[in-house]
Amino acid sequence: MQTIVELRNVTKEFQQKKVVKDVSFSIKQGEMVAILGANGAGKTTTMRMLLGLMKPTRGTVSLFQKNPRQKEVLEKIGGMLQEVSVMDSLKVRELIQLIQSYYQNPIELTTLLELTGLQEEDWNQRTEKLSGGQKRRLNFALALAGNPDLLFLDEPTVGMDVTSREQFWKKMKELNRQGKTILFTTHYLQEADEVAGRIIMINKGEVVGDGTPAHLKEKLTKPRVMFQERTPYTLDFYQNFPFVEDVQKEKDKVTLVAKNSDQLLKEIFDRQLNIYHIEVKLGRLEEVFSQLLGEKKEVGNEIFLDAK
Repeated sequence: MQTIVELRNVTKEFQQKKVVKDVSFSIKQGEMVAILGANGAGKTTTMRMLLGLMKPTRGTVSLFQKNPRQKEVLEKIGGMLQEVSVMDSLKVRELIQLIQSYYQNPIELTTLLELTGLQEEDWNQRTEKLSGGQKRRLNFALALAGNPDLLFLDEPTVGMDVTSREQFWKKMKELNRQGKTILFTTHYLQEADEVAGRIIMINKGEVVGDGTPAHLKEKLTKPRVMFQERTPYTLDFYQNFPFVEDVQKEKDKVTLVAKNSDQLLKEIFDRQLNIYHIEVKLGRLEEVFSQLLGEKKEVGNEIFLDAK
């Protein structure tokens, strides 16, 4: 596949402070990539440089092997940033049609309606009268209006409830299956784990990890051997097993954090334990970030990164 996004030794400084430090990575056509990091890690600055909204202090940024600000590049990309701002004094339909007019092959209005969650009654509203959520959906519609090959999304699901986020990513995965390349940032680790084919981790302006979610978890976390008991055994019994690092038990459900899952499974089978539903799982993505990026916080069932 063709490389369509490339950063080479990119550094960005503000008042002599390095926000992005010698960052290099490339993205091929058709990839769906998450950029993850704590607040202030440099994710949004990197996104802005990729969109051509900001020039690097040093290094080079290219999209489709060209400068991001070239007209032929702008016709192939769409971007949705965190800031919710739209042009006032226009109706929603008028603004979308204005943006569509800049592109050769725009997405039709009815398709945008389906993709973005805008309602038909929103079309004739003036943009300054829209709610925050409506403006965010409009920004998303504007990013998609030109039918871009390459889509940049900066924290696109902030403020959405769980159901809305699920619906959003279902639509994004469909666009990705159609061949669109999607680069996004998010604080929701579960989103990145479930949606992204690749994760780039940034900490204090530097890339500290790059790979598929499975690859990162395999390299940086301990596997878990999970099963249910027919005969109950004590925690001490399991803790005395070789290759066991930690034991978690809830009623008849047991999770053994393994130093070596293959050796631990052999030990379990050799002892002929009276257990069933045995499975081996990789560690969790939040463990990767605890090691590489800093602290994590939990809100409800959502785990996200916290700035240092």
